[in-house]
Amino acid sequence: MTRSANHPPASADIAELQARAHRMRSHMLVMARGPGQGYIGQGLGIADVLAALYFHELRWSPDDLKDPGRDRFLLSTGHYSIALWAALAEAAVFPLDELSTYGADDSRLQMSTLDTTPGVEIIGGSLGHGLGQAVGMALGLRLHNSSARIFCELSDGELQEGSTWEAALSGASFGLDNLVALIDCNGIQADGAIVIEIEPVADKWRAFGWQVQEIDGNDMSAIVAALHSARATAGRPHAIVLRTKPGKGVPTLERREKAHFVRVEPNEWDALILELEGSPL
Repeated sequence: MTRSANHPPASADIAELQARAHRMRSHMLVMARGPGQGYIGQGLGIADVLAALYFHELRWSPDDLKDPGRDRFLLSTGHYSIALWAALAEAAVFPLDELSTYGADDSRLQMSTLDTTPGVEIIGGSLGHGLGQAVGMALGLRLHNSSARIFCELSDGELQEGSTWEAALSGASFGLDNLVALIDCNGIQADGAIVIEIEPVADKWRAFGWQVQEIDGNDMSAIVAALHSARATAGRPHAIVLRTKPGKGVPTLERREKAHFVRVEPNEWDALILELEGSPL
């Protein structure tokens, strides 16, 4: 269940969160089936993280998306919008039947985020800028003596952007312990594998002054435990390096070499949906 912005996280029901993530993956297949394509590989990969955030960790309410006391989730990789739409629909921010409009003209649910869509905190279409905005928001909240927190998702591809590391330096310099970076390390970018060597990712963030954890980003228990640990961090920002698998839950898509933008033939969808239905939670 979602909570009001003033209610602290309760004990996690791991099975319920896994079920949420499974339903979100199903929502994503519905969305991508409409246009026959989309950024579904990344969406399926990060479903577990968004389920843990929206249905356990975040202090927020779908009934008051502008509550100044709410925690904020920033999706720096705007093209992961398919996962955000699935989470927001699962939380009843907008109706499930609207998911079928994904990518259509005049739809609120485009293949990259729009600030006109309920629940969107930033437009993340231009990569490398989400963490900088997160630092600014975290500073603003601190100036207002707010207990709200900022959770910023960013990708391993964005670690090739200098602006990301400028923001990382700033976050540590300002001691922003109300900031959590969620780094999706799925090993891919537009044309295939990550071009510039970025490993060891965790050690780099530690060197920049962050408290760091590195986990399996598709292990719900590990995600919940990492978020719990991040809550206890004081005096500096926290980074969680998430090793996720593109296409998670749909074996055919997990095996695809080109998983950044996935095109699926019309006759493949029924089989993909059956694969997801048969996959373990």
